[in-house]
Amino acid sequence: MGQPESRERQGAAQSELPPGQRLQRGWPVTHYGPVPKFKPERWEFRVFGATADGDKHCWNHEEFSALPFETVVADLHCVTKFSMLGAEWGGVATRTIVELAPPAPEVTHVMVWAEYGFSSNLRLADFLCDQTLFATHNGGELLTAEHGFPLRLVVPHLYAWKGPKWVRGIEYMTADRRGFWEERGYHNIGDPWREQRYSYQEEPGDGPEL
Repeated sequence: MGQPESRERQGAAQSELPPGQRLQRGWPVTHYGPVPKFKPERWEFRVFGATADGDKHCWNHEEFSALPFETVVADLHCVTKFSMLGAEWGGVATRTIVELAPPAPEVTHVMVWAEYGFSSNLRLADFLCDQTLFATHNGGELLTAEHGFPLRLVVPHLYAWKGPKWVRGIEYMTADRRGFWEERGYHNIGDPWREQRYSYQEEPGDGPEL
């Protein structure tokens, strides 16, 4: 587990932290359930749902690894109240996937699917933000299994649970529906700067229509 940063550095970075967050040294391992075993011959990334052409699009691990590689420097804010600032992430930009497998015009949201049926819903606009990335690397090194290898989604402007580990694909949706943690009481959007932690904080329009 990482340790909280010194008081001096905490003060220096306070203006960069969302409300209620603390600066973290190191990278704590946080997830629900077991760490899946990676089997490259069985791994596949899928794009399905309301695609523009109506087809499912798939990449095996070798094909996905050959997609354009990008690096972004961005923060990670965990809803458990720790923040990592200025982390270097490397991988495939979400916009690259959307360019290769476009959504239908009426798509408003995506569901990100991960191992064991885990899911997280995102507005399409959040999914397409410039720094949103399917990460394979952190700090120039491959992700460890505990941190999401071979693939995790990084959505720096939202709480980290919106970017699942062990991602296997995305579903284009024409209406919003809640993902795994959103069904269990977490906020449907998860903006750390507005401290949107829990569903009871939601305002009209923040969640799917009943």
